[in-house]
Amino acid sequence: MSDDPVSSSGRAPRRDAARRRDALIDAAATCFAEQGYGVPLETVAAAAGVGRATLYRNFDDREALALAIFSRAVDRLAALVDPALPIAQTIAAMVRTGAGAFSLFARISAELHLDDANRAAFQALGVRMEAILAPALAEAKRRGEVRDDATARDLVLALRMAGSLVLPVMRDDEVSAQIETGLRLLFAGLRPR
Repeated sequence: MSDDPVSSSGRAPRRDAARRRDALIDAAATCFAEQGYGVPLETVAAAAGVGRATLYRNFDDREALALAIFSRAVDRLAALVDPALPIAQTIAAMVRTGAGAFSLFARISAELHLDDANRAAFQALGVRMEAILAPALAEAKRRGEVRDDATARDLVLALRMAGSLVLPVMRDDEVSAQIETGLRLLFAGLRPR
């Protein structure tokens, strides 16, 4: 028996399908963070309240599931980019918002087994982040906040470096202090001389 409700047209309603997909992504992020990347996918499906068939209809493998987690994190980070704000403020907000994703990536990156297609998809996320940050970088250059030769790839690297400073066990005040110190050091290298 299927775990998907069926509409009169014989297909699951789109909204329900989207909810199940989101539930799978949420459950996977939690399960990977708590139990490691090797957690059985049946555990992920159960945590999402769906069956294995639904999981595999949405994701070919665990790498596709991890990619979906990080793609959604990029979407959330993109919403924070405001070229009118100082670039350090933008990066700090992105680090705070993306702390869970950065931590999860650090935890599972050594265990990712990427074929060429998944490797290309993960690299495309980096390129997407560069495109998202490019307008903010252009404005930061115009305002003299960063060197003229700074690139969007430099900002992505700064974001990843600052993200690695935030640990799940930190209190909010510790997170703020850590981000502030890390970004001060990082942007010292990006500022015009």
